[in-house]
Amino acid sequence: MDFGRLIVAMATPFKDDLELDIGRAKELARRLVADGVTGIVVSGTTGESPTLNREEKIALIKAVKAAVDVPVIANAGTNDTRGSIANAKDAQDAGADGILLVAPYYNKPDQDMLYDHFAAIANSVRIPSMLYNVPGRTAVTIHPRTVVRLSHAVPNITSTKDASGDLDGITVIVNDAAKGFKVYTGEDSLTLPTLACGGYGVVSVAGHVVAPQMLAMIKAYLRGEVAEAARLHGQLRAINRALFLQPNPVPVKKALALCGFPVGGLRPPMKEASDEVIRELKQALEGLGL
Repeated sequence: MDFGRLIVAMATPFKDDLELDIGRAKELARRLVADGVTGIVVSGTTGESPTLNREEKIALIKAVKAAVDVPVIANAGTNDTRGSIANAKDAQDAGADGILLVAPYYNKPDQDMLYDHFAAIANSVRIPSMLYNVPGRTAVTIHPRTVVRLSHAVPNITSTKDASGDLDGITVIVNDAAKGFKVYTGEDSLTLPTLACGGYGVVSVAGHVVAPQMLAMIKAYLRGEVAEAARLHGQLRAINRALFLQPNPVPVKKALALCGFPVGGLRPPMKEASDEVIRELKQALEGLGL
C-alpha cells in the first residue's frame, strides 16, 4: 500500500473535560484530507498516545477510518514486544491500513534485539509496518543497517519514518533497502533535503496547518523545479521552527486554534503553550497569510 508523500501524525481532539472527542477527530481528519494530506497516523506522539487507553485508541482508528478515504496508520509500538503485538492486532481488527512501530524506549535494546522486536510485531499481522526512528524521545537509535536488514527479511516492513536528523543514514537506507521500501522524514524542516536524498515523503506535524504549502513544495521538487521547491521550503521555516519550541503536540494544538479550528486541550503532563510560543506561532502563521 502506498501511503502517499504527505502523511500527518494527527492530534487527538479532546472535550472540555479532556475526554476523547470522536466527532471532532472525524472533522479534523476530513479537514486534513481536504488540504491534500495523503495519509493519517492516529494515536502517535502528536496524538498524545501516552495518555490514551486501549479503548480510546481503537475508537480513534475506527472513527478516522470511517471519516476519510486515505490510509490510516495506527501507532502500535511500545517498549514491550508482547504488548506491541497486541496493539498491532487491535489496530488491524479496527480497520487500520498500517501500523507505526517506534523503537523501544527506556529499556534500550541493542540492534539484534531491535531486529527481533520489529520482526515479531510485523509478522503478527497482515497490514504493513512503518518503523519509527526517533532517538531524541526513545534514547535508542535504529541503525540504518538494521532498517536495511529488516526491509529485506520482513516483507511486511515497507517503510520507515526517520526523525534522527541523520541525512547520511537516510541515504544509506534509500540506497540499500529492499526495492519499493519507502523512507519518510519525521522532521518537517527536512522534507526537502530528504527528497533530495531519495526519500519519499514526510510524516508531518506542520501539515495540520500548512499541508497545501507542503504539498506544493513536494510537487515542485518532483517536477524538477528545485528553485521553486527551495523557495517554498524557505517560506515554511518559521512555522516549522515555531511548532517545536515546546514539546509536540503543545504548539500544534495552539496553531490549530489560532487558525480557527480548535481541538481542545492537552492531557497532563502536557499543558497549554507559553505566551512566547503563542507569539512565535502567530507571527509564523501571519507570515503565511494564515
